[in-house]
Amino acid sequence: MSMLADHQPGFTGSPLDRADRLRADAEALAAAMADWRARLLRLDGIDPVLSPDGLLDWGSLAEADETAELLLLGLIDGRPHFVALDYALPEAATRSPAIFRMLDLLPASEAATYAAARSLIDWHLRHRFCARCGSGDSRIVRAGWGRKCDACGTESYPRVDPVVIMLAEHDGRVLVGRQPRYPKGRYSALAGFVEPGESIEEAVARELWEEAGLRVRDVRYVTSQPWPFPSSLMIACVATADSPELVLDTEELEDAFWVDRAGVAAAMNAGVGAGRAASDAPFIAPPPYAIAHSLFRWWLDRGG
Repeated sequence: MSMLADHQPGFTGSPLDRADRLRADAEALAAAMADWRARLLRLDGIDPVLSPDGLLDWGSLAEADETAELLLLGLIDGRPHFVALDYALPEAATRSPAIFRMLDLLPASEAATYAAARSLIDWHLRHRFCARCGSGDSRIVRAGWGRKCDACGTESYPRVDPVVIMLAEHDGRVLVGRQPRYPKGRYSALAGFVEPGESIEEAVARELWEEAGLRVRDVRYVTSQPWPFPSSLMIACVATADSPELVLDTEELEDAFWVDRAGVAAAMNAGVGAGRAASDAPFIAPPPYAIAHSLFRWWLDRGG
């Protein structure tokens, strides 16, 4: 269970009933597609189109290109909701920088629905060929939530990549770091992929050792969120460092330093125009839709 009480992480809280019961029922799926109430998520490439009120924009199934395949996202208020898969989508469309400006506008629940659609599309674009035999005879099954190779019979299903993201604590301070690709002044929690044969706690300890030279203990889970770029599950944790001494892996981190509670509060408040002035903040905090933002907020609210 999440340790966050009053803050909803980004990309969570979708109203979708994922309707697994419909995915293998050809008759029920056909009925959903024929339902006059069915809605289609409007996209610009793979980015969301926003309605005038800043929410996801939905149209009718008639808007789908005749060559596109419809993927069932699920039901909202009993109405089927789909997204269209276009195999001709250029690869550059999956890396539009505009998406992050849009995410600043979307409520977490709306972003969560979009995350499901985006990750599902991206997975299909990457898995047209069978991973076992290499055949191109791979087709969509389960209303878009799987593929089956007609050449060898192998079935595959969308997966997520687990990623740990963590705050190391020492003597009332937490470690923040930045990668060169971050906007100027932005720092965040450290993160890394969970490797095969590794627990969450072990991944946290390994990543902090590899990237910052820290030995840590008492790893605690805080919360999680999906991250649809392309399809990760961010697992937020906090751990206690035995020493504040840092040895940075400069291939991974450009810089890192320890920040006290007042500094973290200043960075978080600067983002909403409250509290200290932005010039007093020692770093620029991650945006609200990023789980690192939730992790910093949890650390401040915890009061210890």
